[in-house]
Parts: sequence; C-alpha cells; structure tokens
Amino acid sequence: MEQDKAKLPDIPASEIDPIDLPENAFRELAADEEYRPLMHPARDYAEATPYSVITGLVLAVVFSAAAAYLGLKVGQVFEAAIPIAIIAVGLSSWLKKKNPLGQNVIIQSIGACSGVIVAGTIFTLPALYILQATHPEITVNFLEIFLSSLFGGVLGILFFIPFRKYFVKDMHGKYPFPEATATTQVLVSGQESDAKSSGGQAKLLVVASLVGGIYDYIVATLGWWTETITTTAYGWGQALADKTKFVLSCNTSAAVLGLGYIVGLKYAFVIFAGSIFVWWFVIPLIGAYGAPEIAALSAGEIFSNYARMIGIGGIAMAGIIGIVKSSGIIGQAIGLAARELRGSSTGGKTVRWQTDISMKHIAYFTAIALVGVFLFFWFGVIHSLGQAVVAWLVVTLIAFLFTTVAANAIAIVGSNPVSGMTLMTLIIASGVFVAIGLNGTPGIVASMVLGGVVCTALSMAGGFVTDLKIGYWLGSTPKKQETWKFLGTLVSAATVGAVMMMLNNVYGFTGDSAMAAPQANAMAKVIEPMMTGGSTPWTLYIIGAILALILNWLGVPALAFCLGMFLPLSLNTPMIVGGLVSYFVSHSSKDEATNRARADRGTLISSGLIAGGALFGVFAAITIFCGVKVPTNGGELQPQILGLVAYAALMAYLYLDSRKAKA
Repeated sequence: MEQDKAKLPDIPASEIDPIDLPENAFRELAADEEYRPLMHPARDYAEATPYSVITGLVLAVVFSAAAAYLGLKVGQVFEAAIPIAIIAVGLSSWLKKKNPLGQNVIIQSIGACSGVIVAGTIFTLPALYILQATHPEITVNFLEIFLSSLFGGVLGILFFIPFRKYFVKDMHGKYPFPEATATTQVLVSGQESDAKSSGGQAKLLVVASLVGGIYDYIVATLGWWTETITTTAYGWGQALADKTKFVLSCNTSAAVLGLGYIVGLKYAFVIFAGSIFVWWFVIPLIGAYGAPEIAALSAGEIFSNYARMIGIGGIAMAGIIGIVKSSGIIGQAIGLAARELRGSSTGGKTVRWQTDISMKHIAYFTAIALVGVFLFFWFGVIHSLGQAVVAWLVVTLIAFLFTTVAANAIAIVGSNPVSGMTLMTLIIASGVFVAIGLNGTPGIVASMVLGGVVCTALSMAGGFVTDLKIGYWLGSTPKKQETWKFLGTLVSAATVGAVMMMLNNVYGFTGDSAMAAPQANAMAKVIEPMMTGGSTPWTLYIIGAILALILNWLGVPALAFCLGMFLPLSLNTPMIVGGLVSYFVSHSSKDEATNRARADRGTLISSGLIAGGALFGVFAAITIFCGVKVPTNGGELQPQILGLVAYAALMAYLYLDSRKAKA
C-alpha cells in the first residue's frame, strides 16, 4: 500500500483539484468533449493506505452484521455505501487528513461489500434452515454459508471488471446512477468542507440529510405517521379493493422520494407504468376471472403469489434481450482477455484514472475461482462428479450472462432485482437437476447453495458498478478499487455467515418469534414443490417473457417496465412522485441556465434525503434491536392522514429549496 502522501508534479493552478463536480458530470458528452474528474488524472493520490483499508474493513464488519439482522427481520437490506461514505468523510475531517478523497473512496468501496454480500446471502441460504422443518435431514454449517457467499462475491467482481469501461465511461450521462450520485455527492461535500469553501454545498447536503434522516427515523421507530399511505385505509378504498382488487399505495420514505428525483421522470414513468399494469389491470383481472380460491385473496396476496411471477418472467427475458444486445461488449471483453493471454495486446500506456486489473490476471483469477467453485460443489454439496459439473456450468453461465442485467438495473433505478433473477435461476437449475436425477432433499440443498452463489454474484456485480462509477466521477484508480474489493468480500462473507448462524440459534427462522426472512421463505416455497413433484407457474413466466419481447419491439425499456411489475406498488409510486418533482424543478424558469442550476441543487438535496434515510435507517435498526416497539398503525386513518401531510411537506421542501438556486 502506498503511504498517506500524494505525489504532486507541477500542474497549472487552473487544473488542480476543483472542489465540486464539473457541469458535465451527469449529462451526455458532446462528440469532442471529455470528462475531467475531481482528482486530476495526471497526479497520484493516497488511496489504498493502511488507514483507508483498515477503516473500510472495520465498517464492512459492522455494517454486514447490521444489514444481516435488518434484512432477515424485515426483508429490506439498507444500502451501506451512503452511510459508510458519510462516516469516511467525518473521520477524515476529524483526523485532519490531507487530500482524503482517494482514501474515502477506498473506505466506501471496501465497506460497501457488506450490503451486497448480505443481500446475496440472506435472500437464499436461510431457506435451508426453513426447510429443515419438513426435511430434518438437511444440515447447515458455517463453511457452507461462508464459501457460497465468498465464491459468489468473487465471481461477481471478476465477471464485472471487463464491463467497467462500457458502463461507467462509454455510457456516461446515459444512466442516472441514483445511488452512485448520492454517494458521490456525500464524498464531494467532504472535499468542499476540507477546502473551507463558502459555496455552501456541504451545508446543504448536511441539512437535507438531517431532514431525510429524522423524517425516516420518526416513521421507523416512533410511528407518528404511517410509512405507507394506501387507499385501503379508507372505507371507500377498502370496499373498492374488496370488489375490484384496485389499490393505490405510496411509501412516504424520504430516501425513496430522493431516489425518484435522481432517477428522473423518464425512467420513473416507465417503472410506474409497469407497476400500474400489474396492479390496475392484471390483479383486478385475476380477481374477477380467476378461480374462487384466488378471487378470495387480497390484492397484495394475488401480487405476491401470481402477478409478480409475470414480472419475474419479464425480468428474465429482458435480461436475455440485454445479453443479446450486449453480445458485442461481451465478445470484446473475452477477446481482450484472449489477446492479453497470448501476449499480443497492443496500445499505449493507460492513464491511472482508467487502469484496471489486467485482463490476463482477470482470466487467471477467474479460472482459479471457477475451479474453487467446482470443488466446493463436488466435495461440499453434491458429491457426484457428473451432477457437480452440471451445477458448475449452470452457475458459471447464469452468473456471467446476468452480470450486465444486474449492472443495468442498478444504473437505471438504483434497485437490483437480484431476488427475481435468483428465483428464475433456481427454477431453471431445479428443472435441470430434476432431469439429471438430483431431486428430493439433496436437490433442495444443491439448488439453494447454487442460488446463494448466483445471488451473491449478481448482487456484487450490481453493487460494484456503483463503486466504480463513483470512482470514475471522482478520479480514483479502478485497479485499486478492484483489488481491495476482494478483501472486503472475504471479511463480509465471514461476518454474514457467523451472524446468520447466531440469529438462527437465538431466534430461528420458523415459529412465532422467528426472523421473517421473506425472500428466503419465497425461495423455499418455490423450490420445495419442484424438487418433490409439485407445480411451477410456467404460464405466468411465459406471459412475462412475451410481454418483455413486445416491449422491446415497441422501443420501451423492457427491464425498467418489468422491474415495475416485480417491485411493490408502494415503492414505485414515490418514484413517479420524485420524477415529477424533478421535472417541475427543471422546468420552473424560462431561463435554461437557471433550470440547470435548480435541477442540480435538487439532485444535491435528493442525495441528502437518500443519505440521511440510509444512515438513520441504521440507527433505526439499532433502536429496534434494543427492544423499542414500533407502533403497527399502517391501516389506521389518523396516521394515514398525517402521513399524507408529512409527505406533502417533504415534497414542498424538495421543490421550494431546489428553486433557490440561481444560474
């Protein structure tokens, strides 16, 4: 690791480290235009120092434990990147670090392994504990959980690196990257504060973070108003839902509102269109013409058990379409690796800012990792050479091909449909396993462990595109981010495995007081009948796949639309609300320069809302863990009305404060 000191060649003062992102950071570049990051490409900076690596690893352990607990309890894994970035900025300021931006990026990149490893692990592997109730012969051990998470994380890193340049450089300005935008703004605010600038951006971000954080903390722990406003809280709304299955709901979280603002109206509209297609057309249709036992279900139950499956099929087909469209990029990445392996790579010296781990090393490390995965399957899970080979092929192909799908989803909406893609992976793998005679309890175990590897790989690929986009905007060295990501993955995988086993011993995953683990329960519900002769809703998957093909033919972004079909309506409604606020802010003046300034100020405020919501989400998790009882008032009228008022006030704050900007 380099020492905590930057090498500074003579550079004109006009080119030395600005304290704010350039004007073209978030828009597409003109044909002859280049993007110049905050950290000058011609300089070397302190990045992977003992301080940054150790701090990143400590935060990876802490946030892995917190995210695992919260995810298994309520099914939501908070995004660790933003609160870790806030902590990194605060620490560097407190310790009076000189030029800390490069080190803060490394801290964030290592620490962010926690959220992606947790998501990949807890969405699948707790199903093994759940299925022990009906299959007591199933055993679960630490090594099984640890290796599944570790190999998945490593494959996700290795499979994505060849696509880094395409996603973060070639597609500059084409994707909104909402989470990366928010995290970058946090790190930039630290740069401004360090420079003692009077621009006020750091102050604005802090104020917005406090507004969003306190707002979300009150909802999560005190329950003064409901987190989700819904028409079913009113008599007319409940009667309408009972008769027609029509429901409208909206999550009032500040973080999700900020996310919608950054995503923008274009993609938010497509996502919301997918959601209302399911909730206002498919679900009422199923309720009206489905079998009596289905018609008796609530709209939410029809969504979870039936309509959502259409979204899963659509995501899978949109992924296949994306793979076909990205075939040229995939071919280029493989070709580059092949040329480097033959020693025939050409080209001049790559600048620090665009230097990756060499494709030759990526190929070697990938081969080693894949051999490790195969040995893990053969000796640790399946114990049959032929069946282990088949499982290995399924994991390798799906994890590699769906890497671009996961990255696309994060780049567009900041939400990775990893559970949907993993569920489709489990269905495909289970069908293959049954065909080769691997069914019953051994098939269940093999499917879930395989699903854990794939889920973690896709989660890591989606999360890693955020890290590398942040590094691109700020000017970090990609090679250093990529190298130290492996160590963060190792530490996070070990932590998650230990925490999961501890929570199983304390709470369990079945019974009255058990951890909810909703995604793992869904996986178990799908896999068990397939392995024991049950039925699978292939018709719904096929409908979703056909719909994705039609959308692609019409020129509609199929992945965004199908994401809307898969995610709950309550999370998609605030996306369109935030997108509309963004539209009105950016069209609030007749002067185009003023509109741009106002839109940029709104982006900074929205980043603060996301950052505050994420950080205070950790505080809320700790508060709940300490035994505070959260009121259950989701359907009561008064909290609903207060929720509407509070949400309207939050929207007014975002709109009015954004309009204070001047050209």
